[in-house]
Amino acid sequence: MPYYLILLSLAGLLCFAAGAQQTIVKTVRPTPTGSLDGKSLFQEFCAVCHGKDGKGGGPAADALKVHPSDLTVISRNNHGRFPDTKVLAILKGEQHIVTHGSADMPMWGKTFSDMNVNPNVGQGRMHALVMYLEEIQAK
Repeated sequence: MPYYLILLSLAGLLCFAAGAQQTIVKTVRPTPTGSLDGKSLFQEFCAVCHGKDGKGGGPAADALKVHPSDLTVISRNNHGRFPDTKVLAILKGEQHIVTHGSADMPMWGKTFSDMNVNPNVGQGRMHALVMYLEEIQAK
Protein backbone atom coordinates (compact mmCIF):
# COMPACT_ATOMS: atom_id res chain seq x y z
CA MET A 1 0.00 0.00 0.00
CA PRO A 2 1.45 3.40 -0.94
CA TYR A 3 2.72 5.53 1.94
CA TYR A 4 0.22 8.38 1.35
CA LEU A 5 -2.74 5.97 1.51
CA ILE A 6 -1.54 4.68 4.88
CA LEU A 7 -1.27 8.26 6.16
CA LEU A 8 -4.76 9.13 4.87
CA SER A 9 -6.23 6.01 6.49
CA LEU A 10 -4.50 6.78 9.77
CA ALA A 11 -5.71 10.40 9.65
CA GLY A 12 -9.27 9.22 9.03
CA LEU A 13 -9.14 6.84 11.99
CA LEU A 14 -7.78 9.58 14.25
CA CYS A 15 -10.55 11.98 13.19
CA PHE A 16 -13.17 9.31 13.82
CA ALA A 17 -11.74 8.52 17.27
CA ALA A 18 -11.54 12.22 18.18
CA GLY A 19 -15.15 12.76 17.11
CA ALA A 20 -16.31 9.83 19.21
CA GLN A 21 -14.84 11.27 22.42
CA GLN A 22 -17.19 13.22 24.64
CA THR A 23 -16.08 16.63 25.85
CA ILE A 24 -16.05 16.90 29.61
CA VAL A 25 -16.27 20.21 31.42
CA LYS A 26 -14.38 20.24 34.68
CA THR A 27 -15.94 22.34 37.40
CA VAL A 28 -13.34 24.30 39.33
CA ARG A 29 -13.59 26.91 42.05
CA PRO A 30 -13.20 30.41 40.56
CA THR A 31 -9.95 32.19 41.24
CA PRO A 32 -10.45 35.39 43.23
CA THR A 33 -10.13 38.50 41.12
CA GLY A 34 -9.39 42.10 41.92
CA SER A 35 -11.18 43.33 38.83
CA LEU A 36 -14.23 45.57 38.95
CA ASP A 37 -14.35 45.99 35.16
CA GLY A 38 -17.40 44.38 33.54
CA LYS A 39 -15.63 43.32 30.35
CA SER A 40 -12.75 41.74 32.26
CA LEU A 41 -15.16 39.93 34.57
CA PHE A 42 -17.12 38.66 31.57
CA GLN A 43 -13.97 37.37 29.84
CA GLU A 44 -12.75 35.70 33.02
CA PHE A 45 -15.99 34.14 34.28
CA CYS A 46 -18.58 34.00 31.47
CA ALA A 47 -16.74 33.62 28.16
CA VAL A 48 -15.86 29.97 28.73
CA CYS A 49 -19.53 29.15 28.06
CA HIS A 50 -21.01 32.25 26.40
CA GLY A 51 -17.97 33.00 24.21
CA LYS A 52 -15.79 36.09 24.12
CA ASP A 53 -18.42 37.82 21.97
CA GLY A 54 -21.31 36.74 24.26
CA LYS A 55 -23.06 34.81 21.51
CA GLY A 56 -22.92 31.39 23.19
CA GLY A 57 -19.93 29.83 21.45
CA GLY A 58 -17.44 29.44 24.27
CA PRO A 59 -15.03 26.50 24.44
CA ALA A 60 -17.21 24.69 27.01
CA ALA A 61 -20.51 25.32 25.19
CA ASP A 62 -20.72 22.01 23.33
CA ALA A 63 -20.20 20.00 26.50
CA LEU A 64 -23.23 21.52 28.24
CA LYS A 65 -26.68 19.90 28.23
CA VAL A 66 -28.27 23.17 27.10
CA HIS A 67 -26.32 25.42 24.74
CA PRO A 68 -25.52 28.82 26.35
CA SER A 69 -27.74 31.64 25.21
CA ASP A 70 -26.71 34.54 23.01
CA LEU A 71 -26.33 37.35 25.52
CA THR A 72 -26.19 39.99 22.79
CA VAL A 73 -29.94 39.69 22.11
CA ILE A 74 -31.28 40.18 25.64
CA SER A 75 -32.70 43.59 24.71
CA ARG A 76 -34.15 42.31 21.44
CA ASN A 77 -35.88 39.50 23.35
CA ASN A 78 -37.34 42.05 25.79
CA HIS A 79 -39.04 44.42 23.36
CA GLY A 80 -35.92 46.54 22.79
CA ARG A 81 -35.26 47.28 26.46
CA PHE A 82 -32.43 45.85 28.52
CA PRO A 83 -33.95 44.42 31.73
CA ASP A 84 -31.07 45.27 34.06
CA THR A 85 -32.94 44.38 37.26
CA LYS A 86 -33.94 40.99 35.85
CA VAL A 87 -30.41 40.28 34.59
CA LEU A 88 -28.97 41.18 37.98
CA ALA A 89 -31.47 38.86 39.69
CA ILE A 90 -30.48 36.03 37.33
CA LEU A 91 -26.78 36.54 37.97
CA LYS A 92 -27.39 36.56 41.70
CA GLY A 93 -29.36 33.34 41.48
CA GLU A 94 -32.56 35.01 42.67
CA GLN A 95 -34.43 34.29 39.43
CA HIS A 96 -34.42 30.88 37.75
CA ILE A 97 -34.17 30.55 33.98
CA VAL A 98 -35.92 27.55 32.43
CA THR A 99 -33.23 27.05 29.80
CA HIS A 100 -30.62 26.64 32.53
CA GLY A 101 -32.42 23.53 33.77
CA SER A 102 -30.49 22.86 36.95
CA ALA A 103 -28.03 25.38 38.28
CA ASP A 104 -25.43 24.54 35.60
CA MET A 105 -24.75 28.24 35.16
CA PRO A 106 -22.85 29.51 38.16
CA MET A 107 -24.66 32.23 40.01
CA TRP A 108 -21.91 34.78 40.37
CA GLY A 109 -23.48 36.91 43.10
CA LYS A 110 -22.37 34.68 45.97
CA THR A 111 -19.07 33.87 44.26
CA PHE A 112 -18.20 37.54 43.76
CA SER A 113 -19.24 38.41 47.31
CA ASP A 114 -17.23 35.53 48.79
CA MET A 115 -14.05 36.82 47.11
CA ASN A 116 -13.83 39.80 49.49
CA VAL A 117 -14.59 40.61 53.08
CA ASN A 118 -16.57 43.64 51.92
CA PRO A 119 -19.88 42.51 50.30
CA ASN A 120 -20.12 45.87 48.50
CA VAL A 121 -17.21 44.82 46.27
CA GLY A 122 -19.20 41.76 45.16
CA GLN A 123 -22.20 43.98 44.44
CA GLY A 124 -19.98 46.31 42.44
CA ARG A 125 -18.77 43.41 40.33
CA MET A 126 -22.34 42.27 39.67
CA HIS A 127 -23.38 45.76 38.55
CA ALA A 128 -20.28 46.10 36.35
CA LEU A 129 -21.11 42.79 34.68
CA VAL A 130 -24.72 43.85 34.07
CA MET A 131 -23.55 47.16 32.58
CA TYR A 132 -21.16 45.30 30.26
CA LEU A 133 -23.96 42.98 29.12
CA GLU A 134 -26.03 46.04 28.31
CA GLU A 135 -23.11 47.45 26.26
CA ILE A 136 -22.82 44.35 24.06
CA GLN A 137 -26.48 44.30 23.00
CA ALA A 138 -27.03 43.97 19.25
CA LYS A 139 -28.20 47.20 17.66
